[in-house]
Amino acid sequence: MLEPSIVKDEELEYLIKDIYDLYGYDFSMYSKASFKRRINRICVIDKFASFAELRYTIINDQDYLKRFVEEITVNVTEMFRDPDFFLSLREKILPQLGTYPLIRIWLAGCSTGEEAYSVAILLKEAGLYDKSLIYATDINPSVLETARAGVFPLQQMKLYSENYQLSGGKEDFSIYYTANYDVARFDKSLQKKMIISTHNLVSDSSFNSFQLIICRNVLIYFDRMLQERVFKLFDNSLENLGYLALGSKETLRFSDLGRQYHQIGDQRIWKKTEQL
Repeated sequence: MLEPSIVKDEELEYLIKDIYDLYGYDFSMYSKASFKRRINRICVIDKFASFAELRYTIINDQDYLKRFVEEITVNVTEMFRDPDFFLSLREKILPQLGTYPLIRIWLAGCSTGEEAYSVAILLKEAGLYDKSLIYATDINPSVLETARAGVFPLQQMKLYSENYQLSGGKEDFSIYYTANYDVARFDKSLQKKMIISTHNLVSDSSFNSFQLIICRNVLIYFDRMLQERVFKLFDNSLENLGYLALGSKETLRFSDLGRQYHQIGDQRIWKKTEQL
């Protein structure tokens, strides 16, 4: 097993430069400790005898890069994860968004799409779905294939149903999917207003204006400088009086932009104050 301490910082820098020069993915401002842990995990799972072997494979096998990016960008998600967060969206945020003629929501770092389907269900139950657009983006094209398919393991539905009920859901959760052997296929109507595409928070620019941006448990893997850059991207993409929702370990409090936002309740949701 390759221990994280054996991978020298300078070796990581060479690998990061290789990946950027060859493929355009910029990991230079990811948290070094987190990046090192993910490298170690990849070496164990994919049975690389050394860091040099991993680096050689990435440089010479473009197909392997897809797998590498998938592991580095950490895809851990579930429907209605942190039900109290979705309860706040349901009770405090959606009634405000309902006053707009068109609601634009950006789910940044959407991974395999469970959060996007959760938001679609909230919008349907609030009677707002038909005048909404959900932009679900991720750096990793392969996880977006799962998001587009809307097919998830059936064994997860018990947890998702419990999360849904705790988030204020009143329906039988099973009305939103069809069980087929060991998978649950979510209703295609939930995708009608969903735009799923690749977007790199590190290097890509703003592409629309939104009333709500949700980016949960992504920024914890970035260093402070990159977090600040992404906050500026979100600020440029957010309308006055719009909302920014972050993960439970993420905050705007220490950001340069923090003074322009105020927190809503006890969840990690901030409202942008009106800029003249």
